[in-house]
Amino acid sequence: MTDNLEGSEAPAFDMATDNGGQVSLDGLKGQWVALYFYPKADTPGCTNESKDFSALKTAFGRVNAVVVGVSKDPVKKLDRFKDKHELNVTLASDDGGDVCERYGVWGEKMLYGRKFMGIERATFLIDPEGKVRRVWRKVKVPGHAQAVLDAVKGA
Repeated sequence: MTDNLEGSEAPAFDMATDNGGQVSLDGLKGQWVALYFYPKADTPGCTNESKDFSALKTAFGRVNAVVVGVSKDPVKKLDRFKDKHELNVTLASDDGGDVCERYGVWGEKMLYGRKFMGIERATFLIDPEGKVRRVWRKVKVPGHAQAVLDAVKGA
């Protein structure tokens, strides 16, 4: 697991997205990227986080930033999730878990005393040159999307 990527080159990614799209770090160079990892589509915390980022999509665009949500869910599930909750951010499928591994968000979790492997809720702010400028780990959803937007504005 990667402890701290701040200040280093962001690990490359190339993933399938909702609506048959594709997203890659190379394709996003020249703009800020808020890359947020969430455990599972259509669960309460993940839904609220995605709605919060969607509500701020225009504000992110004004500061030359894009938002990409990443989970291990298959693309078809992401399509349903996006349609059901009227989300407008890009949702990427890391179904093989390679990107989660490179960003250090895949690991052991505990819920109700039971250990299991899963995605840590985390966000990586990547600058236009491809460097990780800020990392949020063990994210608490309320206010998080705004904090990420504020970080871009303050950079």
